[in-house]
Amino acid sequence: MRLSPGLLLLLLSGLQAVIQAEEVRAMVGSDVKLSCVYPGTDRFDLDDLFVYWQVSESNAVVTYYLPGNSSTGLEDSHYKNRAHLSLDSMQQGDFSLHLRNVTPQDEQKFNCLVFRKSLELGRILEAVVTLHVAANYSMPVVSTPSRPSAEQELTFTCVSTDGYPRPSVHWINKTDNSQLDKALHNDTVSLNQRGLYDVVSVLRVPWAPSVNVGCCIENALLHQNLTGTETFIGPEAMVTDSPVRPQQEGSAAVVSTLAILLVMVIVAVATGCLCRTRCPRRSYTGARFVQ
Repeated sequence: MRLSPGLLLLLLSGLQAVIQAEEVRAMVGSDVKLSCVYPGTDRFDLDDLFVYWQVSESNAVVTYYLPGNSSTGLEDSHYKNRAHLSLDSMQQGDFSLHLRNVTPQDEQKFNCLVFRKSLELGRILEAVVTLHVAANYSMPVVSTPSRPSAEQELTFTCVSTDGYPRPSVHWINKTDNSQLDKALHNDTVSLNQRGLYDVVSVLRVPWAPSVNVGCCIENALLHQNLTGTETFIGPEAMVTDSPVRPQQEGSAAVVSTLAILLVMVIVAVATGCLCRTRCPRRSYTGARFVQ
């Protein structure tokens, strides 16, 4: 007996059973196993099995097994050469789907349905597996604003790419680690050619002599926060940040004065020594009487 996927779906539509549910997470580009395992220890004859995997919402065919029939060319093109079943494992009651090179489009609910021909196509197993897909965002790069004149607002730009799912963006005042109001920044999130998200966030804050901010990209699925920082220091802040310069100049003047005095003392001492050396020494012989 040969059944097409369409006929098999028609047979399945009138069946009701308890569904085993599971959630799985996979990274973009990795391989993943979607579990569908018979709870008993029975061994199965492949000629007695009908195994079917489909996408829950669209009913797109992922892969299937029919006795004496091949699913090659009948599965959805998105899963061609990426989804397969293990015949050896199915004999042991493991009907899990092996999916290679996960993409963002694979974030779906998948249905596994197993029937036995000897039981008049009685369903022996059904499972629903929800696949969550994730990808790491690049480290945020924050660009410093150009040199604005005083009283103009400051503009910071944050860029992060190739992540999944859609991120949340937070700007932080690094001075006290407080979160800035969302009204201060405009976030643009778009899908690139790989189906991953790129984000560009522009922050505008009132002008200040010194501003230190951080851009945080949050990936909720991975429980991951990546933060890039940038500091703006205006010319005014650079001048006021050197209050010790007058004191340093005063100290230099004192040192110079002491050095001059020291030289003068050395010269005076040397001059005295030289005079004593050149002047003749006369001994006192007492009073002399002149006749």
